[in-house]
Amino acid sequence: MRSDDTLARLAQVIEERKGGDPAMSYVARLFGKGHDAILKKIGEEATEVVMACKDGEAEKIVGEVADLWFHCMLALNAYGLAPADVLAELQRREGLSGLEEFAARKSEQRDKEGS
Repeated sequence: MRSDDTLARLAQVIEERKGGDPAMSYVARLFGKGHDAILKKIGEEATEVVMACKDGEAEKIVGEVADLWFHCMLALNAYGLAPADVLAELQRREGLSGLEEFAARKSEQRDKEGS
């Protein structure tokens, strides 16, 4: 099984549940509260990832990263995006050093600001 298949299936479940009954679906409940609730959860989950990493327990790290990814997928959906968009961006960056990628983005930003 490929990871992008798993992400695509999860994205489909999120799409199906977001308009559901908030009493029956965590996804529907978060979407019902609006984008800010989803974004707040991402912040909370990111902090939990940091804390799990500081504890150094592999199982805890994996669980917290899974929670973070899930909530990031809710945000992607909320903004009309999909996991495939992120995967395409990662593939675009593949083979570039992190420093090259950073320099390219910085140059792009300067070009936008100069226009």
